[in-house]
Amino acid sequence: MTMVITGLGTVSPAGTGTDAYWAALVEGRTLLTPIPDVGARGYPVRLGGRVPGFDPYEHIEGRYVVRTDAFSWFAMVAADEALRDSGVDVAADPYATGVLICSGSGGNEFGQRELAALWGRGPEFVGPYQSIAWFYAASTGQVSISNGLKGMCGVLTTDEPGMLDALGQSRQALRRGTPAMLVGGSDAALGSPFALATQLGSGVLSEGADPGTAYAPFTEGACGFVPAEGAAVALVEDAATARARRAGVRAVVAGHASTFGGVGAFDPGGEGLLRAAEEAMRRAGVGPAGVDVVFADAVGLPKADADEVAALRRLFPDGVAVTAPKAGFGRAYAGAGALDVAAAVLSLEHQVVPPTPHVPDAPLGLDLVTRVARPARLRSALVLSRGVGGGNSALVLQHPDHV
Repeated sequence: MTMVITGLGTVSPAGTGTDAYWAALVEGRTLLTPIPDVGARGYPVRLGGRVPGFDPYEHIEGRYVVRTDAFSWFAMVAADEALRDSGVDVAADPYATGVLICSGSGGNEFGQRELAALWGRGPEFVGPYQSIAWFYAASTGQVSISNGLKGMCGVLTTDEPGMLDALGQSRQALRRGTPAMLVGGSDAALGSPFALATQLGSGVLSEGADPGTAYAPFTEGACGFVPAEGAAVALVEDAATARARRAGVRAVVAGHASTFGGVGAFDPGGEGLLRAAEEAMRRAGVGPAGVDVVFADAVGLPKADADEVAALRRLFPDGVAVTAPKAGFGRAYAGAGALDVAAAVLSLEHQVVPPTPHVPDAPLGLDLVTRVARPARLRSALVLSRGVGGGNSALVLQHPDHV
C-alpha cells in the first residue's frame, strides 16, 4: 500500500495558505516579532512567531469560533485548504475520511480566560465549552464536526514530531480500509501568560531580543529556539484511491519511524534520532544516496545541534543538503513538525531547497543551505523531529515522479 498526499493546507507566521508560506520560505524571510503585551512583562522570552492579522470570523463560522481556541482555528483553516486542494468530495461518504490532528499544549488562551472567570467572578461565569475547548483533541473534533466527517478520529500529543507520527498511524488506518485521512499538527502557545509560563521550565527557549540572532541553530551563538504558533494539515490517501478519482499527487509518504531516546529535554546523545532516521529510510527503501535534502530538527541548543550534526554525518558520510527554514519563524511545537512536512512537500514540488535564515555560513562538515534558496534535483526528502521528553521521529517523502 502506497500512501500519498493529495491536499495540503497551512497557517503560519507567514499568514494563511501554502502560497504565502512557500514565498516566505524560499525568500528566507525573518518572521519573528516581539510578543505583544498579554500580561507577560518580566518574562524572559521576548520574541515569537505569531500568525499575523488572523481574524477567525473571516474563516470560520461564528458558532465554531466561540467554542474553540486559536489552536483549533488554525487547524480548521488548514484542514479546509487541504480539502479544497485535494478535490475530495467528503459529502459523498462522510465515513470515508478520518481526522488525526496533533497538539502539544491544547487551548491555553481559552483555558486561562475561563479559569480567570472562575476565580475572579465565580463558577456561574464559566462557559460550558471550557470542558472541551482546551483539550488536545478539540482540533480533531472541530475539524470533524465542521466538515461532517465520521471516519476514524484521534489525537497524538508527542510534541513536535506529532504529524510525523500521525502519518505513520494513518498508514495503518488506510490499510484497515479508511479511504482518506486528514492529518496534521497545530499549536497556539503564545496567546496568554499561562501559555508562556508553561514553556519556561524546559530551559530551551531563547531570550534574545534581536530577530536576526535569537534563533540561530548550528552556530556558535545558538541559545535556544523562539516559540511560534501555526498549523499544517495534509489529506492522505491510498495511491490506488487517488488514481481512481484522478487526484493530483503532491508527494508520496514513503517511510516513517519513531524512537524514544531517554528522558531529557531532547534525545540524549542523538542515538534515538539516528535510529529513527535509519529505520525510516529502510522502510522507504532508500539509502544515503537516495535522499537529496534533510529538513533538520534544529533545536538551537549547542549540545542538541551537535548531536544532530553527528547523526547526519553518520547517516550521510558523503554529505547531503540540509536546511532548517523554521529558524525564520520559530518552532510551533506540534505545528512545527507539521510545517516542516509541508515545507518538504513544497520543496519537492518546486525542486528548490529553502535557506536556513540567521545562519550566515554552514558549520564545518554540514552542507547547510544558507543565505539563498538552492535549486536542486529533489527525489526524496528526510524530515527529522525531536520532542521535549526524548521522543524522535523521521519521515521520508518522495516526489511522485521518482517513486
